[in-house]
Amino acid sequence: MRVSVIGCGHLGAPHAAAMAELGHEVIGVELNPETCKILQTGRGAFHEKGLDELLDKHVHTGRLRFTTDLHEAAATADLHFIGVGTPLRSDGRGYDVGQVVGAVRSLAPLLTRPATIVGKSTVTVGTVARLQEIIREHAGSEGVDLVWNPEFLREGHAVEDSLYPDRIVAGLASPEAENAIREVYAPILARGDAELIVTDPATAEVLKSAANAYLSTKISYINAMAEVCEITGADVATVAHGIGIDPRIGHGGMRPGIGYGGGCLPKDVAAFTHRVGEIGATGAAALLNAVEHINHARLDAARDLVETAHGRPLDTATIAVLGASFKAGTSDVRNSPALRLAGLLHSSAARTIIHDPESVPAARRLHPEYTYADNIGTALRDADVVVLATEWPQYTRDADLPTAAARAVRRKVLVDVRTAVDIDAWAAAGWTVHQLGRPAQQSTA
Repeated sequence: MRVSVIGCGHLGAPHAAAMAELGHEVIGVELNPETCKILQTGRGAFHEKGLDELLDKHVHTGRLRFTTDLHEAAATADLHFIGVGTPLRSDGRGYDVGQVVGAVRSLAPLLTRPATIVGKSTVTVGTVARLQEIIREHAGSEGVDLVWNPEFLREGHAVEDSLYPDRIVAGLASPEAENAIREVYAPILARGDAELIVTDPATAEVLKSAANAYLSTKISYINAMAEVCEITGADVATVAHGIGIDPRIGHGGMRPGIGYGGGCLPKDVAAFTHRVGEIGATGAAALLNAVEHINHARLDAARDLVETAHGRPLDTATIAVLGASFKAGTSDVRNSPALRLAGLLHSSAARTIIHDPESVPAARRLHPEYTYADNIGTALRDADVVVLATEWPQYTRDADLPTAAARAVRRKVLVDVRTAVDIDAWAAAGWTVHQLGRPAQQSTA
């Protein structure tokens, strides 16, 4: 199929690369000229595992190309994915869907033959009905259909999840639109390992928001249990393991830490919370408000744990913060709990030095007032406390790191706020390890 992807950021660029990998002829539309130039070279404008390899492969074969010209996409493609951003409004109450509305309003008059517009951005319930009205009024041809096809990508795994999704949700209103969806996803559906859920647009909108809200609730629940364990002296890792054995619950998302972040869960929960309250679902709104409160409160708990581990006021500490991105596998620092924790430590007058294998440039642009290290050795040098704030494998799976780090720091104190390290390996190298919701593990060296 001839496909366009309008908006080539964290959602659109991996999707465009995946569509090319599936065999489609793809044109990506990115209005930011600098970002578009980077994509035209076969590289991503941000780090996402596997993205550069697919971009390089398909840009240089000509199967995938990028442009700033929406007219070119309208003239070329028969199916148009909308992958522009939907940030929270400035008041924090619901999505700003201006980019989505603008993209559809700009594209519709340019469509001079039957086509399918497929929305992937996360939107407030009711947005699709508004977009359908815009298409009816402004489309340059009869037979322009709208499908809502929300994404369920994990940042750091966006390419993998685009190629091997566990589900494909299509909210639509015509047989022609369903046929288009089945054709574009035919290589995936042929494998038989992804369920296609065909429904109406309103259900697709709610399903996406409900899924992210549930994942956020699960993360916040185990973090609430970490708070209980801190008070009682219990071990939250064992509690999480025991709960997760139940197949109705599972282990996914049951690792305690400093909460969820990134470009999706924080805004999706905030917008969904506001909307369900707006429509009168007060019980659901109360639950989701609690989810947000617990998520934010864990940062204060982490800051207090760092001070406890240091044993003195933080203004006497040199702290190495390992990790700035909101999770491993991506350079995305939007709503990053790691950066927010670094900010709390910085505002407590601690000397804080941040390292991240991929996201230091993005973090520096967002927070130039913080101190960054381009290599881990510089970050660790003479540290009193090392805080593992993002679970990069460079920090958690390098068997030599505990011993190497021990030679660089002033005191061998590790605060792992991701519950991610092999405690025995670090303790054997002489470290005392602190984790949220668990008793401190003393050095065995």
